[in-house]
Amino acid sequence: MGQKFWERLSRYGFIKTVLANPAPRWMVLIADTFIVLLSCILTCTFNTTSAPGVSSVFPVTAIVATYFCISLIFKSYWYIIRLSVIEDMYRLALHVSVASIILVSASLIIEAISGTRYLGIWNLIIIAVFSFAVMMCMRLLMKYFYTLITGAGNARKPVIMLGSTINSFVFASALKNETEGQFDPVALLNISNNRYDTTLNGIPILKYEQENVKAIFDKYGCDTLLFLSTQIEQIRSGLADVFLENHIKLLMLNQIEEFGDNSDKLEPNLSTHVRNIKIEDLLGRATIQTDNPHISQHIYNQVVLITGAAGSIGSEIVRQVAMLGAKEIVLVDQAETPMHELQLDMEESFPNTKIDLIIGDITNWERMERVFRKFRPKYVFHAAAYKHVPMMEHNPSEAILTNVFGSKNLADLSVKYNVDKFVMISTDKAVNPTNIMGASKRIAEIYVQSLFFNLIKSGNGHTKFITTRFGNVLGSSGSVIPRFSKQIEDGGPVTVTHREIIRYFMTIPEACSLVLEAGCMGNGGEIYIFDMGRPIKIYDLACRMISLAGLKVGEDIKIVETGLRPGEKLYEELLNDKEKTIATHHKKIMIAQVQTYEYSDILESFDQLYQLAKSGEVHNLVTTMKLIVPEFHSQNSEWENIDKEINEVSK
Repeated sequence: MGQKFWERLSRYGFIKTVLANPAPRWMVLIADTFIVLLSCILTCTFNTTSAPGVSSVFPVTAIVATYFCISLIFKSYWYIIRLSVIEDMYRLALHVSVASIILVSASLIIEAISGTRYLGIWNLIIIAVFSFAVMMCMRLLMKYFYTLITGAGNARKPVIMLGSTINSFVFASALKNETEGQFDPVALLNISNNRYDTTLNGIPILKYEQENVKAIFDKYGCDTLLFLSTQIEQIRSGLADVFLENHIKLLMLNQIEEFGDNSDKLEPNLSTHVRNIKIEDLLGRATIQTDNPHISQHIYNQVVLITGAAGSIGSEIVRQVAMLGAKEIVLVDQAETPMHELQLDMEESFPNTKIDLIIGDITNWERMERVFRKFRPKYVFHAAAYKHVPMMEHNPSEAILTNVFGSKNLADLSVKYNVDKFVMISTDKAVNPTNIMGASKRIAEIYVQSLFFNLIKSGNGHTKFITTRFGNVLGSSGSVIPRFSKQIEDGGPVTVTHREIIRYFMTIPEACSLVLEAGCMGNGGEIYIFDMGRPIKIYDLACRMISLAGLKVGEDIKIVETGLRPGEKLYEELLNDKEKTIATHHKKIMIAQVQTYEYSDILESFDQLYQLAKSGEVHNLVTTMKLIVPEFHSQNSEWENIDKEINEVSK
């Protein structure tokens, strides 16, 4: 009867608007103040502990004023609709407790000094209890009527929450109690063997059985598993595949940060911290920790030059360098539009950091020298390069001019203008290269390393040259994940070059943090490699992404093999067979022991390499590349015949 009455009443737009809108904060504050005043009046009416003849006006005024001020400080009158009952109770209890402690302390001090008891301690406790009870009842009623009028909670999504620990239970209960919550935890799924088939405060605890997963979720009319961000390792360890194969959606409750009380835009609902799981969550590892204070000691208050600044890696290095307190950051890139977007982002995120934007080509010596002469950087992070394997396979001259001679320009200028450290970002494709891009990066590595050792021999080793190698980064421009996402969005098919192809993956922030730390720890001449975790099969990656989208592999979205692209190999390496590693103080960073070259020999071959690249004699150019890097053997490429020619000559 009551429900129907309110439903009929809510049909009238004006009435619904008035009743459904949460009360303004000032109204709640006034109501709370009135409740405290009422508590004082009732208590003073029956008060027998104050001194004879002492007016009750003073203590009542002091009590109301104290509660009012504490309410302003703790803002217990905020978000009474949006907060869960538990959070609301916590805030209100904190408000009343602090006010009571202040008043009891003041009462004891005044009594000790003047000998007059204005209001006894028991009366203050009675006021606190009565005020808390009435204010809490008022909030519960407001939540009840708000839910009744708006229908909030009627359309909640049923979810099963992973785990039966106290954390899982607390968050499940909090989600249930949210007035504007989006989720209704109907059960807890226990993956251990110590507790199941019971209930906890009305929430069933179910035993996880892989073969019956679908039946469990069907029983509760649910198709979604919710888990805490702290449980991500359990999900990665194989649970994700089980749930995805049974077409169960995965949602993650992110770590909840304390809400500050100074923002009107805050949404303290737990539901707002729930998000769809991303493929990056399943591919990731435990977050790699870097020594930020150590890095900051090097970068803070320095001029830093970053090439390829508008790219995926370069732009993240820019942001991290800005966070580390660089005095001035010089951004170099050819791409005008991405540079403009980066400028807007930096102006918004780091308004106090001086940013210089340089549109320029690293192969242009004169342009780059003007940059070095003007800004005199102390650190250079060189991320500019052509990186797409199939494209460079058809454009070897441009790969050599940019990746090799652009790097040479920057390295030589770093020596000329006394740069402290030059950090070149290389790739795992430089190891036993099978393509033009990888070979060009290996030649750049060789030049930078031989230049440093030659400087040491000549007694002019001021500039430290450091190289870093790593594999694919998640979400970088042109990477496989954005491409798969677009193909899935378009309805498929998803294309993979080979069913057995595998790759290493790392997040962009992780890779850039390791680049910065390796650059700061390096003493010169090192080639650092990073622990990329275990490799991922690209076909499995495509299957997971299709399942995460709520679709079935082979039915909703097909996966098509297109064949290896020119220069592409099934697996990437971080070291070749002749190389070994040396550990560093960071367990994720190692030093590769590589073959070194004489600088004079490299210069001699570089003259020929440059002339061939400029003239466009690509056959002779690729032949020279293979002579400089003997382990360069083309695969699935038009340049494979050159390997045969070299083998014939060597015989």
